[in-house]
Amino acid sequence: MIHKLISIAQAEIGVIEIGGNNLGPRVREYQSSTDLPPGAWPWCAAYVDYCIREWLRDLDVLDWLKLTRTPEEWRPKTALAYGLTSWAKQRTKTTSIFTDKDSAQPGDIVTFDFSHVGFVLEDDGKNLVTVEGNTNGKGQRDSDSGDGVWRKIRPKSLAKDIIRIHPRKV
Repeated sequence: MIHKLISIAQAEIGVIEIGGNNLGPRVREYQSSTDLPPGAWPWCAAYVDYCIREWLRDLDVLDWLKLTRTPEEWRPKTALAYGLTSWAKQRTKTTSIFTDKDSAQPGDIVTFDFSHVGFVLEDDGKNLVTVEGNTNGKGQRDSDSGDGVWRKIRPKSLAKDIIRIHPRKV
């Protein structure tokens, strides 16, 4: 089922800000998946929240996860990259948290040391191939230089936490 999450995340590659920094209709849509009102704020975590929200609309995914909460109660709604780690820590039956010393799997959420987040596509042990929002083709991600959803290659040593979503443990 994680492959469906990866497909949703990758389908957004190429979305760019329109009308200025942290602006545009798709950026606003990503931001609407958080608890904050849309605005001119960095949206990397909002992109992750959006992808998970869309993924949870699939009934097969819900069956696979075996949630005891509604999808809306379970999913992340944070605008903070490290907020995704806090979210995962509150859902230990459906998430696991690893470090950069562990192997990442496709579909894992990765938070980076520089307060940024995305989805893992590949892990070769040294680098992570990811898809991330509010980044750019140069590898930057901050609110001044991020401009869209991009596929990236980053040193694995920059990973702070690797969050894996899995079916509910009983």
